[in-house]
Amino acid sequence: MKTAAPATFRPAADHRIAGLTVWQVPLTAHTGYHMASGKSCETVESIVVAVTTASGLTGWGEVCPIPHYLPAYAGGVAPAVEELAPVLLGADPIGAEGLTARLDAWLPGHVYVKSALDIAFWDITAQAAGLPLYALLGGRRAADLPLYHSITCIDPHEMARIAREAQAEGIAQFQAKLGADADWQADVARLRLVREAVGESPLVYGDWNCGATSLTATRVGRAVADLDVMLEQPCATIADCARVRAATGLAMKLDETVHDTASLLEAHERGCLDAVALKLSKFGGLSALRRARDLCLYLGPMMCIEDTWGSDIATAAALHLGAATDPNRVLNVCDLSGYVAPRLAPDGPVRRDGRIAPPEGPGLGVTVDLAVLGDPVLTLGEGGPTA
Repeated sequence: MKTAAPATFRPAADHRIAGLTVWQVPLTAHTGYHMASGKSCETVESIVVAVTTASGLTGWGEVCPIPHYLPAYAGGVAPAVEELAPVLLGADPIGAEGLTARLDAWLPGHVYVKSALDIAFWDITAQAAGLPLYALLGGRRAADLPLYHSITCIDPHEMARIAREAQAEGIAQFQAKLGADADWQADVARLRLVREAVGESPLVYGDWNCGATSLTATRVGRAVADLDVMLEQPCATIADCARVRAATGLAMKLDETVHDTASLLEAHERGCLDAVALKLSKFGGLSALRRARDLCLYLGPMMCIEDTWGSDIATAAALHLGAATDPNRVLNVCDLSGYVAPRLAPDGPVRRDGRIAPPEGPGLGVTVDLAVLGDPVLTLGEGGPTA
């Protein structure tokens, strides 16, 4: 009996990294966006990274730190990429996690920098496979994903008006920012009026972004304990958030204090991990965020899969992971691009009826407009992206 001859081996294309390009692009929020402790998003610098291979593929990444928010700043990205260049240039990005681990060995920490690079590695890997990125992150589980609308911390009645407008566009989840004026009674009014404005069914939660003491957050929580609301990251430590959760009986979503496996486990053990914000730049990119997603599937919290701030590249990356996650465990995602101008990719994802879908093309599936990026702040190697 004859057997078929083995297929002739054909070497893969040369996808080694040939060039690195970094841009710094100001993103302006459509309205002033105010949070507790003086944090704000009005005009914020987003850093866009292009990783170009010898085969001609370009992988895109983005990171957009909010000032005074996390251990990250926009001006730190380009110098860190230059520091990492000896590891990056000539390396194979296919598979993403292997090269990202090498970056950790060369330059410990600086996860926000590695987030943009890791996203670009995944983009190249999926492009080389000819597949949309979600196919490599677990396979598509949902056609589209629910959005939340984040409401800046201003006058309570104005926040209620914004909530009604967003609800008319199909939004059914509302994050009310709290604490910008250090007036706990105003925060009570914000939660009450937003809840009243949108009715009983939608999800409403108040977010202090670490800007409250456990005492203040407990006073607010007890004053609205008769409402169906959730609290988000009132305090700067997991322990204090757990005390607020226990004192108020209100569900708790964590964000800033949960950024790796150890913090996820601590929050779970302290009983305050009802929901969690999984953000790309906080964990260090898609590789780390996928691992956090899988741990959360075991631990039990609902997940908001997003990034700190940004435009079409960061939005697309988060949506691919969100679409590859059990939809029963995805609380919501965020249309970062919808809050800012300019858009970085004319074919980037857009919200429809309160939901949003990942792009369909190979890799991230977005086409970045080089004219919008302007002149790069760093160029290393050869063969940068072309229009």
